[in-house]
Amino acid sequence: MKEIYKNPIIYYIAVPVIMLWWPLLVWAIYLPNARQELKDMMAQHKQAEPVMMEILTLDPGRLEAADPNETTAEFTYDRAVDMIASLCGIPPSKCDLNARSVQTSGGQKSQSANVKLSQIDITKFARFLSTIQMRWPSLQCTKVILTQKPGLKDVWDVDVDFKYYY
Repeated sequence: MKEIYKNPIIYYIAVPVIMLWWPLLVWAIYLPNARQELKDMMAQHKQAEPVMMEILTLDPGRLEAADPNETTAEFTYDRAVDMIASLCGIPPSKCDLNARSVQTSGGQKSQSANVKLSQIDITKFARFLSTIQMRWPSLQCTKVILTQKPGLKDVWDVDVDFKYYY
């Protein structure tokens, strides 16, 4: 087996042939797929544009900056998880929430919760996690356990622990 590496035919013929495959793959497979995805996204945007304009006409205040002195509704895990899960396409039947009581430690109030998402794909979970943490910056993810369903390619059970600081 070691003698095959000493054969110069590999380095002079086989390596350049293999290197020629990359541009062919890009040209034949990756570029058409990227073009199709762009067309799909543009079509989605055209469908969403009338809805966005309707929202703008019904509630033009969304474009104005929020008043810093105005108090927003207090954070609750129920509302937050339900809202973000529905936004990410996760049905309520696949989402289980267990929120604990508010605790005070060193003058800092916090609340922990465990969210179990069952049988979802990894992209939905990633979107859920990034969206919920972007929406509430005081919410921290403390633990994530991903368990892939045996025999299924992209089906996961997810166990996530959150901690919200008031």
